[in-house]
Amino acid sequence: MVKTVLYDTFVAAGARMGEYSGVETAAAFKDVASEFRELNSGSALYDLGWRAKVAITGEDRVRWLNGMVTNNVKDLAPDRGNYSFVLNPQGRILGDLYTYNRGDHLLIDTERSQLEGLLKLFEHYIIMDDVEVTDKSNSLAAIGVQGPKVSEVLARTGIHDPGLEPMQVADLTMPDIRLSLTRVASPEFRTYEIWASQDAMAPIWNSLVQAGAMPVGTEALEKFRVMSGFPKYGTDIRDRDLPQETDQKHALNFTKGCYVGQEIVERIRSRGNVHRKFQGFVLEGELPGRGTKLEADGKEVGELTSISRIPTNNGDRSVALGYIRREALERGAKITYSGGEARPSEVPFSIAS
Repeated sequence: MVKTVLYDTFVAAGARMGEYSGVETAAAFKDVASEFRELNSGSALYDLGWRAKVAITGEDRVRWLNGMVTNNVKDLAPDRGNYSFVLNPQGRILGDLYTYNRGDHLLIDTERSQLEGLLKLFEHYIIMDDVEVTDKSNSLAAIGVQGPKVSEVLARTGIHDPGLEPMQVADLTMPDIRLSLTRVASPEFRTYEIWASQDAMAPIWNSLVQAGAMPVGTEALEKFRVMSGFPKYGTDIRDRDLPQETDQKHALNFTKGCYVGQEIVERIRSRGNVHRKFQGFVLEGELPGRGTKLEADGKEVGELTSISRIPTNNGDRSVALGYIRREALERGAKITYSGGEARPSEVPFSIAS
């Protein structure tokens, strides 16, 4: 298994290590509840060693990638990015990724667990195109910083946000270290990523800790992911799912022109909504397992794909993400599972009560 570049730093700090998205990294540094709260109300620092970076170069790179993904790449301004799906010709989702226009190349950010499959897919579709796909995961590393106090912590290390908008990147310098700072597209939470060479990651991490950031592990991150309602490929989004079923409207562009799977996506749009949608649920009863079926009036109407217990101001709450048939949702049917009731809820889930 691949180890994060910060593995030794985490072991020295006493972190409990574990696997996440195919990478061995810090599962927790202390108690998960405190780390979860820091993500919401403080200045949390976390590893992104489970993310992969891929550079796409060549004269045809923009035209070619625009024909591969569901969002509009050809009109991305320099140092701007967006989120996309990669589909098969039948419109099923083969992966998800972020694309950034870095001037002389396009930078792809995805999970390491998807990397091998996406690289093979990309190579399959390069025919007579002037395009080169290069895995940069072993040279370009990343960490995340998040929370309402994170700007102050960054400033104390010499990293100053120049006024980044969501999905914008800036190349900066902290003392003796070159890095890139990007603002994550999250309207509810202030989140940044720092990209730099692998050699620079430990010094940057240590500087942020000294400036007051709290290290958090993947167990808290996973609770936060479920709380915020963001689907994870391989867990909530599978290769049998259609884009509109995931409710990730920001991944789709309907005016960009042709791409692999576009005919199916357009057909769904023109004929109306799909029969099921991605949804949040508050659970009352036993904590179920992933894949648990949902029922209404004795009939199966959906399934749960991510389940978690999240800390709130009044104790832990059981919540889940999953899919439900629209007709059951729209008629307000009572949704049950083996062991309890699943009440449809908007995401992000509230932790105030």
